[in-house]
Parts: sequence; C-alpha cells; structure tokens
Amino acid sequence: MRSPWSSSNPMVRRWPVSRPAGRAASGVAVCAWCVLAALAAGDLRAANHPIDLDARVASKLLKKDDPPDYPPLAKLNYIQGTVRVRVFVGPNGKVSEAHVVLGHPFLAASALQAVRKWVYQPYRIGKQAVEFWTLVEFRFVLHSKTPAQLPPSAERDLQARVTPPAVLQRPADPPSDDHIRMRVLVGAEGRALDKEILSGDVNQVREAEEEVSHWKFRPARWGALAVPWYLVVDVPVHHSPL
Repeated sequence: MRSPWSSSNPMVRRWPVSRPAGRAASGVAVCAWCVLAALAAGDLRAANHPIDLDARVASKLLKKDDPPDYPPLAKLNYIQGTVRVRVFVGPNGKVSEAHVVLGHPFLAASALQAVRKWVYQPYRIGKQAVEFWTLVEFRFVLHSKTPAQLPPSAERDLQARVTPPAVLQRPADPPSDDHIRMRVLVGAEGRALDKEILSGDVNQVREAEEEVSHWKFRPARWGALAVPWYLVVDVPVHHSPL
C-alpha cells in the first residue's frame, strides 16, 4: 500500500480514504473485487460506465500528484483541517471533474486547484481503459510547539470578519417553480470554482450547473482582500418538453 506523504511543504498531507465518510461520500468506495466479480459473471457492462474506485486502489495509479499549497491567509488565520474531494478520471487518466465534499473554503480552493492537474495511470478492466470516480483526502496541519499556541475558535473568529459573497448578475430566465439548491464555492476572482447539489431533482443537475456557470459573483472579502467562500443559492430549472 502506498504510504501517506507530505509535500515539500510539510504542512499538507494526503491520506488514503479507507471508507466512505458521511452522507456525501456514501456509495463512493466500491471494492475492486466487486468489478472483477461482475466480469467473472459475464457482466461486461461495468466496462462501459464510470465505476466508483476505492481510494486506496486509485492512489496506486497516480503518476502526477503535486500537493496543494497551504494558503497564506489560512496560515495567518490559524485555519487547518481536512479537505475531501471527489474526482472523476477519464480513460486517459486525466482528472476531468473535481468536487469538494468537505473542507474550509480557503483550503478547498487550494485543493481543487492542485487535484485538477493530477494524472493517473488508466484503470483497465481487461484490456479496456475505463473512467472512474474516487475520493482524495488532504489534511492541512499547522505545526506548533504546543496546542495552546493555536486559537481555540479560529474558524469562528475568521467567519465573523468575512463579508460573504453575493450574486451580482444572472441571466433573465423565464419564471420557474422548480429549483436546485446548490452550494457554490466562489473564488477570489468572483467565479464559481465548484458546485455541490444540496437538494432538488437529480435529473436537472446538469441544467443547474450550466445555469450557474453564467452567473457573476461578488467575491467574499476579508478586510480589503477577496477570498474564496461558500454561498448557498437556489437555481431555477425548467422541465424539458416531452
């Protein structure tokens, strides 16, 4: 098994995810033997659809996995913790999608920027390279001689000083009674860095994601500095005509 590593910046470590954690990760870790069993039973359909690959199996396929930087503002505000990212890897081994499952916005933005550049060896079922989903977990840790040197409520103190982001402009769509509730990670440039579906019709998720990609945001601010932050929005969607 590949060991957890620390980067040239010893404050960021990646750890294999041994099992699903919480609601958003349920059903993610599917053991490789399940796929092999399906093939043994003659069910070749598994090779034609994305699979959920166990994080420990996926970590052994990594070819390029540069770690995220520890954001200076996170260090300055004593922010540390875990970021969990769900990634989609194509048959060519490149990450084509990455979505934050868990993590402070400062740390999550840095993790996304790094993991979207990762490259895996193609995962094969027989001779066919297949696309897969997997989980990657990072732990951002501040080194201190004594725990007492770290403020006990750093995240709460920071949140009290941050002006949250807001929607500045959205397309003038026809009225709709249907909405997708979404958590958007708004970057310091005012762009949607990531989108997580909180509730709504799963068949309309792509429409909602496309809609939000055209929105303009005012980024959050910590003092005079623009910073990444989460914003929950309701996105109108429309049923396609039959």
